[in-house]
Parts: sequence; structure tokens; C-alpha cells
Amino acid sequence: MSGKKEQKRRALLQAALELFAENGFNGASTALIAERAGVASGTLFFHFKSKEELIHSLFKEIREKIDTEVLKDVSADLSIRERLHRMLFNLLRYFLDNPAEFKFAELYHYSPLNDQGQGFREENQVFHALLLQAREQRIIKNFPLLCLEALAFGPLSSLAKEHANRGTPVDDEMVRLTISSCWEALKS
Repeated sequence: MSGKKEQKRRALLQAALELFAENGFNGASTALIAERAGVASGTLFFHFKSKEELIHSLFKEIREKIDTEVLKDVSADLSIRERLHRMLFNLLRYFLDNPAEFKFAELYHYSPLNDQGQGFREENQVFHALLLQAREQRIIKNFPLLCLEALAFGPLSSLAKEHANRGTPVDDEMVRLTISSCWEALKS
């Protein structure tokens, strides 16, 4: 793809991200996305066959960024507790630093477009494996995986929502306290 075509594709993805985060999927028409991107409506359909394909492409890009960020500075040499802390910290920090991406990712995750709940499949596999390993070693509670996920991600999601939707400032101490609370809820 030429540089100019790639620029237009990037502009469309950015405009879609902003509008989906602001208005949801139904409140952001393809015409509005093209207008915000500064391109003709036909240009949108040159790059994406449909609005649905645009949404899936945008989610794929965001998920790849999240997957990379979550595993940043997470080494297999670390203890399970340290790995889980870093991964949760990285995830929460990413969501706080990128509120539009958080809002879009959450919208996608709970939408019918996310068939079979596979939106965060790869990222979840890493978290799942770590939670299962910790449960087997009796480091954390012997709860069903869904309950462990709720304990680990519920407070993070709540804090990220408060920040993304209301602009509530969240400092590093609040992040540290939230991650510590998640761990306290998980540990056996």
C-alpha cells in the first residue's frame, strides 16, 4: 500500500475510533467517519468492504497494541505474583493512557460483533494460563476461572471506566492500590 493510501487508511481508523468511543457503533455512520477522516465516503469502502470490516480491523489493531503492552517487562523469571502484578499494571496503565481505545475495546467485547467472546482471546490466554498456574500451586483461591477473572479485572475495568467516561484523574498511587487490592482478593 502506498504511503498516501496508508495515510488515508490510518485517518479512517483514527476517525472511527474517536466516533465509536464517543457515540457507539450505531451512532457513527460511515459517512460521518469518512467526513471526520477528511476523505470521500467511497475511500472508506476502498479500504474496508463494510462498516463491520472496519470495526473488526480496528479491534485487531488495538488488541495487538494491548497484547504487546500487557507483556512488557514481564519475564518468566519473575514469580507468578510479580508477573500478574505487572500484567495487570500494564493493562490498567494502557487503558488509562488510551481512554478512547478502552471504550472501543469494551464496546466491541460486549457487542454481537464479538462472536463467541473471542475479542481478547490471545491476551486472555496468557492471563488464563497464569491464573490457572497460580490456582494449581494454591497461590490464589481455588475458584472457577470466571470468578478469578472477575476479581482480577473487575476493579481495573471500573477504574478505567471512571477515567474514560468522566475524566476522573487516576494517579499512580490509585493504580498501585487497585492492583494490590486485586491481588488481595485473589490470593489464598
